[in-house]
Amino acid sequence: MKLSDLNNLDFNNVGGWPLPIKLIAILLLVSAIGGAGYYFDTQHMIAELKKTEAREGELRQTFEQKWKKVANLDAFRAQLDEMNKSFGAMLRQLPDKTEVADLLVDISQTGLANGLEFQLFKPGGEARRGFYAELPIQLQVSGTYHQFGAFVSGIAALPRIVTIHDVTIKPSGGKSGEKMLSMSAVAKTYRYLEETPQ
Repeated sequence: MKLSDLNNLDFNNVGGWPLPIKLIAILLLVSAIGGAGYYFDTQHMIAELKKTEAREGELRQTFEQKWKKVANLDAFRAQLDEMNKSFGAMLRQLPDKTEVADLLVDISQTGLANGLEFQLFKPGGEARRGFYAELPIQLQVSGTYHQFGAFVSGIAALPRIVTIHDVTIKPSGGKSGEKMLSMSAVAKTYRYLEETPQ
């Protein structure tokens, strides 16, 4: 077969072509069909596959995060139950409006039981702080250092939450040689504010 034979090929009689030329023509035809198929169909599918593979990584991470949460769901529920119980116990330590007067009596009785003399016991105005209200009480008492310690310890032992702030202790004149001190402080008690219907 010569190169000049290629010019004499009859396209109306493909069956009469020499075998090598038929094979080359079939290869070219198959390549053209494959190239067209790739260009018009497969290329878009490959691009879509790459996008889907990239998204698969993100979805795996999301799945793993959610799976970890689900795996710990029982522990989270137990923790939430414990927090609700603790919160309920803490709320019970906040007096309601009717118990505040009793709590003020308890604070003054604790001071008197520890031998302190009250120069000032002045409840202040209630300040709202979200779901609770704060009631400050200005105190000024005189006694010994150990009496002050017993008083603060007695307040800490009360069934309701009372905190002591702005404590100042100064020496004061004592009787019969005792070293008397004067303590001024602010005791704060807290009250749960009931939710009002809107």
